[in-house]
Amino acid sequence: MIEEILPNLYRIEIPLPRNPLKYLNSYLIKGRERNLLIDTGFNQEECKTAMFEGLGKLEVNLEETDLFVTHLHADHTGLVSALVTDNSKVYCGEIDANLINRCVSSNCCGLSHFLSEMHEILALHGFPLQEIDNAIQEHPARKQNIGRKQDFSIVKENDTIEVGDYIFKCVETPGHSPGHMCLYETKKEILISGDHILDEITPIIKITKWASDPLGDFLNSLDKIYQMEISLTLPAHRRIIKNIYQRIYELKLHHESRLNEVLSILDNCKMNAYQVASKMTWDVKYTSWERFPATQKYFATTEAASHLIYLCNINKVRKIDSEGKLLFELIN
Repeated sequence: MIEEILPNLYRIEIPLPRNPLKYLNSYLIKGRERNLLIDTGFNQEECKTAMFEGLGKLEVNLEETDLFVTHLHADHTGLVSALVTDNSKVYCGEIDANLINRCVSSNCCGLSHFLSEMHEILALHGFPLQEIDNAIQEHPARKQNIGRKQDFSIVKENDTIEVGDYIFKCVETPGHSPGHMCLYETKKEILISGDHILDEITPIIKITKWASDPLGDFLNSLDKIYQMEISLTLPAHRRIIKNIYQRIYELKLHHESRLNEVLSILDNCKMNAYQVASKMTWDVKYTSWERFPATQKYFATTEAASHLIYLCNINKVRKIDSEGKLLFELIN
């Protein structure tokens, strides 16, 4: 499906089969000399077909089109290699650009450096070793990534990208990923928010080796966006957001509730993140933690870990190194 949101600014709906996100909103801005395509979908045939059909209907010449990826996740970057030409620039923040390329660079065991480091994180936070391999085998970063390294055009805070009548300012919004980047059109008050702010669903905030406090980063990034004049927000999934300030309030309330739940779970106990995640409330169809697929356990555990680390940083929880594993307990 193609929707013209504003003059020369289009949304191309890219299906994400067998994924709870359902679809990606890829945005195309047509310019006089160059076009800009923002986010791409997974590296899989259903996504590729929808993307090329959409670009064809819009009569887009890829030789005259640059790409912008808001962050490293495979549903945003997977088709970059299929779309880029020798004349294209691919814009990305530096941290996530490096991580994207780590996803396709192998270590001595055949795993990408990114997935090998993910293995270490999961083991540190109590993920059973026999389940880690299953989680990694099914992870989109392994199955649906860009396939080959890219020579990214690195952008940073306040850099501008001009396309047609639009002048976008780059806004660093770490949290959902370590180097997440939004685009902000100052005069038209438009924010292209990637996965930083979504309607209906809450962006997952995972612990990684590349961010010491991802939830703290995310909450600070929400505060940063709240200070901006925004009339229209174009997220990477689900509906367009008309009132971003209300949505920011809802997201902060969600994480406050999550933090209180974690504190309650830790009452008089020492637990690792995997154990905490098993007792948290998740909006999923599975009736018990044991029925969660390995990938869902991965997302839940890394999100639980990000909340635990945040609580450590505000001195409500302490972490304990126990034989190379991290345990957490309340500070009384």
